[in-house]
Amino acid sequence: MSLRLRLALLFTLGFAVVIAIAGTLFLAQLRSSLNSGLDQTLQARTGAVIARLAAAQPTAPSDQGTDQEGDHHGEFSESDEVSQVLTVDGTVLESTGVSGAAPLLTSAQVRRAAEDSLTFTTTIAGERVRLLATPAESGEREVIAVVGASTDIVDAAGNRARTAIWAAGTPAVAAAGLGAWFLAGAALRPVTRMRRRLAEITEHDTAARLRVPGTRDEIAGLAATMNVLLDRLQNALARQRGFVADAGHELRTPLTALKAELELAARPGRSRRMLEDAVRAAAADTDRLIRLAEDLLLLARSDEGADFLRPEPIVVADLVEAAARGVGAVAAARGVVVAVDADRRLAVVGDPDRLRQAIGNLLDNALRHAPHGSVVDVIVRRESRTEGWVAVIEVRDRGPGFAQAFLPHAFERFRRADSGRARTQGGAGLGLAVVVSIAGAHGGCAGAANHPGGGARVWIELPARPAAAHPSGSPDALGRA
Repeated sequence: MSLRLRLALLFTLGFAVVIAIAGTLFLAQLRSSLNSGLDQTLQARTGAVIARLAAAQPTAPSDQGTDQEGDHHGEFSESDEVSQVLTVDGTVLESTGVSGAAPLLTSAQVRRAAEDSLTFTTTIAGERVRLLATPAESGEREVIAVVGASTDIVDAAGNRARTAIWAAGTPAVAAAGLGAWFLAGAALRPVTRMRRRLAEITEHDTAARLRVPGTRDEIAGLAATMNVLLDRLQNALARQRGFVADAGHELRTPLTALKAELELAARPGRSRRMLEDAVRAAAADTDRLIRLAEDLLLLARSDEGADFLRPEPIVVADLVEAAARGVGAVAAARGVVVAVDADRRLAVVGDPDRLRQAIGNLLDNALRHAPHGSVVDVIVRRESRTEGWVAVIEVRDRGPGFAQAFLPHAFERFRRADSGRARTQGGAGLGLAVVVSIAGAHGGCAGAANHPGGGARVWIELPARPAAAHPSGSPDALGRA
């Protein structure tokens, strides 16, 4: 069932309920008003009967039963006045307009009327009659004066009003439903146009947008929101295409080199030494491909929001020292010293393998640009932030530093300070992108800047916690900045 039809049906049903409630209230009010007018007439007639009873003696009692339930079967003319005078025990003293002179009140009604006036509607000889019973006195005797009048006028007016409500209400409800159908169609027409426009937009037409109506209503808000969503999708698609293109470029370079080395190794007449060199070069390219594939997989899982961490309490100093030892051979080969200055009282909760991978990337980046004979500093300290204390792991080299134009893009994927893409000119440009992804997965962040004294400094920040040896959580246990 379409939304337009549902809206029309709901509106029609609601309008019908309103008409029914209003008609019922109107009929009740009409009947109440007519009965009030009839009761005033009965009160005037009752006053005349009471005055007559007070001035004269009633006739002798009639001989009949006293347990009448109000359903009489004698001849009754609506033009006749119905009246009776009853004793307090229900004996009929006088009766006018009713054949048979049976009491018009039941025993229970007699007892109630003896205490106070009683008004009700009953049926006499098949006719609906409004009765008023009032206590009175006839000489020294307490009696009950009963007067009545036909409700034909009241019933006829009610029937005519009910017929008019049905006659006018039914087409009114139908007209309301039809109007709701057209109004819902007019209101939903912009939504239909937006749906058709969205169906026309494809991945090859990412710049297309919806037209935003100038009505400043919910439809305009929906169109604006959809355009924002299309902007995000376009940006995500552009990033994905760029990512795939860059990944293909980076994968093609080592694969091409690997193929060339294998083809050279397969040529006849190659010496054992030349074959060993070719195998070593192929193994290096294979290692590069493995690292690149692992980095791409980590970034893809990070983009998807997948949880790739296995967190546990870690003493940051132990992690940093292990990472420094891991690059010791590379640093020694380049004549660079890695100096670690870490507070052993500072700890974090994180995945030790991923964090060591991030620190290793920072050290690899620093060693690649550190001059021969220089020092690469690894500093672990605690700093205060708005959200609390953080552990800062900073790596600084004494190289030329980052180009100012490159700093804002340092953590972007496949971004390198140089424009070349040869294997001899550095990595694939994913090292720092992996660092920021790992830091973000731990609830931290990463940053890069040039040191005033020369060289580049790159750091990651992680939420800090007390080390296991200092469970008190005091500031001293967290280390000093």
